[in-house]
Amino acid sequence: MSAYSIFSDRVRDNLPVALATIIEGPNVGATLVVTPTGAESGTLGNDDIDRIVTRDAMGELEAGRTVVRHYGPHGESTPEDLENTDTVRVFIESFSPPPLMWIFGAVDFTAALARVAKVLGYHVTVCDAREIFATKRRFPMADEVRVTWPSPMFEERGERLGPRDAVCILTHDPKFDVPAIEGALATKAGYIGVMGSRKTHAKRLERLADVGITSPSDLARIHSPIGLDLGGRTPEETAISIVGEIISSRTGREARSLGASDGPIH
Repeated sequence: MSAYSIFSDRVRDNLPVALATIIEGPNVGATLVVTPTGAESGTLGNDDIDRIVTRDAMGELEAGRTVVRHYGPHGESTPEDLENTDTVRVFIESFSPPPLMWIFGAVDFTAALARVAKVLGYHVTVCDAREIFATKRRFPMADEVRVTWPSPMFEERGERLGPRDAVCILTHDPKFDVPAIEGALATKAGYIGVMGSRKTHAKRLERLADVGITSPSDLARIHSPIGLDLGGRTPEETAISIVGEIISSRTGREARSLGASDGPIH
């Protein structure tokens, strides 16, 4: 299968992919398909170029950027304005689908969170093992509603989750939230949030320890109680606090009032 066919197939399936093409230098027109896990198909002419461009394309793909990069004949970094006849210019075209939000638990807060997440451009999937609650009629704003337990969901699709994606666990059932947390921690999801009071979370940590989740780095990935302390109480206000925390987590910024900050505003 050609590089273009693989690229177009992944775009059609809404899967992240980058196509690197030499537009100047030796082997003009040579292509290399790169996915979040590495080179998939094709070559740009030599192993050094393939290795360096694969690394750079994976970074551009994660950021969702399409760029032109400049290299030496063996992948050396080359300034854009350097006059060098050996310069290799590579066009890296990234296809990065909308970020994913998986919401576990078909509860009242789920509908509000799904609505807010759609405004922010997320592809929203609602999951619950209870068929009577997990229906498209209850969550028409979701892109997908799945009747499933967490473990099969993560086994089937967990590799799709990356730093731009969020897993929100809104249940209070240990049979559901512990497997959901286990599954989320095994992925590269950028945000993992779990609903519940501090007391509930303390008991949850005991249950996580029972299944072997004790690593400080793993536990630090879990945001619980979920959301920022905005003082809200309604499902809609809670949804705002959750997406606010997701944005803060992604950007690495402390959530403060703009009026109390001294940096650029908007």
